[in-house]
Amino acid sequence: MKKSIKSRLVINFMLVIVITVLILQIVLSNSIRNYYYKNVEDILTSQIEYSTDFYSKYFSTFTINDIIMGDIDLFWRYTTAQVQLLSLEGDLLMDSLGVVHEGPINTMDVIRAKNMEKGVWIGNVAYDDSPVMAVSLPLRNHEEPIGIIRFITSLEETNNTVNRITVLLILIGIIVITISGVVSLFLANSIVKPLLEVTKVAQKMADGQLRVRGEVKIDDEIGQLSNTLNFMAEELLKKEQIKNDFISSVSHELRTPLTSIKGWAITLQGDDSIDSELLHDGLEIIETESDRLSKMVEELLDFSKFISGRVTLEKSMFSIRDTLKMIEKQYMPRAKDNKIDMSINISEDVQFFLGDENRIKQLLINLLENAVKFTPAGGDVSLDAYNQDNNLVLVVKDTGIGIPPEDLPHVKEKFYKGKHSKSHSGIGLSICEEIVTLSNGSLEIESEVDRGTAVKVILPIKEEES
Repeated sequence: MKKSIKSRLVINFMLVIVITVLILQIVLSNSIRNYYYKNVEDILTSQIEYSTDFYSKYFSTFTINDIIMGDIDLFWRYTTAQVQLLSLEGDLLMDSLGVVHEGPINTMDVIRAKNMEKGVWIGNVAYDDSPVMAVSLPLRNHEEPIGIIRFITSLEETNNTVNRITVLLILIGIIVITISGVVSLFLANSIVKPLLEVTKVAQKMADGQLRVRGEVKIDDEIGQLSNTLNFMAEELLKKEQIKNDFISSVSHELRTPLTSIKGWAITLQGDDSIDSELLHDGLEIIETESDRLSKMVEELLDFSKFISGRVTLEKSMFSIRDTLKMIEKQYMPRAKDNKIDMSINISEDVQFFLGDENRIKQLLINLLENAVKFTPAGGDVSLDAYNQDNNLVLVVKDTGIGIPPEDLPHVKEKFYKGKHSKSHSGIGLSICEEIVTLSNGSLEIESEVDRGTAVKVILPIKEEES
């Protein structure tokens, strides 16, 4: 079973807290133990230095044997510690507690004292159940070492004090861990609860409830995720509406030529005495509407291929100049019929282009189709072609009705249909955008209502490989 985010967060929080508390416990316990041991060492050092100084001032004529034989208590008069006198070889000569030690004593404090330094040793002895601390100093007579003096004290009381403080620290650590655990639960809830709310909203959206919105309480990463989901739902609703409008529009567009074809077919079929002129007109309308229907179906199929990524460009070197002149011959009559002044201006440096000739034709025909369609009688439509910065630039301008500012950012979107009555399926510019994108180019649109539109296509020029 997978662990929830909440449990993982709490476990990770607690792991960090427990490790931190343990480290602090160890550091503090060692620091306290070292502090108390240092105090014991300082006390013993102070006492042993006082005794050696007192000996140097008032008993410097006495040898160590004189002190032992005379039972002089100058070394243990001012201390409660165990006092030992050792020879320079480390043999125990006298012990204030009467302890007997066979053989020389070679603990670290004695070894350092032999080297004329203060020595400190902590360890266990046979006559005490608790560890002891020993401090040793060389004993001098007129700067000549005559033996070693050693002060020893039990660390039982010190260890008991350190242990009591350690237990107190452990209790404090347990309290800290407990409080931190409760706080970590609240922290985990503060993270997990918004995530659960976002998850519920996402699940509802996935179930088709696109009007559900997540509430953004804090502008953090989770808030940004909620905003993203809300934005995604808005976009999906827009796309859904555009799709529905597109289906409705296409259905209407397909119904119109079909109705016309069916009507004329019934008329021609039901009238045996029809004259030749009416027959000619009816057949011409049927042909025109059939062409229109075929064009719409072809456009839809083309669009389907583009959005599914099944279209690839068949590039070859062709005369773009000849293509532009052919398009001029194709559209000039239509422009005259609509009383539109059309001009195609081709720069002298525009000659050959490496690309898909059929798709370039389709691109230009779609752009000119829109320009003629939305330009009233007496208007102008122009197509300019020139080279600039190793790019082929094609600019289609018109003096038509223009595009409203609120529609301009969306006209290249799939299924988007303008509000004008002449707008149809809303996929013409989408196809143009796809062709330009596949050609690694760009398509820019500038427009002003009642003043016209300019569509600028920039296609990179590639030299034909030898």
